[in-house]
Amino acid sequence: MRGKLIKLRGYERGDADALLRWMSDPEVTRFLGPTRIPQTRAFQERQVEDMLKPDVESKIFVVETLAGEAIGECGLRNFNWVSRNAELIITIGDKRYWGKGYGTEAVSLVLEIAFDRLNLHGVNLTTLATNERALRCYEKCGFAREGLFRERSFVDGSYVDVIAMGILRADYQQRRAGAVRGKP
Repeated sequence: MRGKLIKLRGYERGDADALLRWMSDPEVTRFLGPTRIPQTRAFQERQVEDMLKPDVESKIFVVETLAGEAIGECGLRNFNWVSRNAELIITIGDKRYWGKGYGTEAVSLVLEIAFDRLNLHGVNLTTLATNERALRCYEKCGFAREGLFRERSFVDGSYVDVIAMGILRADYQQRRAGAVRGKP
């Protein structure tokens, strides 16, 4: 799937190096929640191999610039096919692309997949309350704050609130109809 800034593609075996780079960077991983296990190339190779297996529980894509540079990952996981819901995840691992709309476009494309192709009813996520850039992105894409988990995560030596957010199919369709008519 292609947008104006990025394209989404499936994982390839060669993506382990990029994943290792991103997941070894404390500045990238600090917003991913509690301390992650030490990263190794072998671990990331196993992660990529898992992504290559057919899986009805997740649809995770590599976020790539139009020039072909892998800069992150975005997708859906934890599908509940009875309730037609899933959880959104995103990491823009290449910091050169932070704050420039790449994450927002990736989220928008994944929402298009969620609602237009997978016929989901809702998409949810959680994010640290301190992750202001992510909160702006999610709200720009139509997510609403639905709940607060007080001091749920321990990051950088202190407890941090976690915000639950979600978007329903009707919200997505309403935003899309407004965009077609030229409204934000």
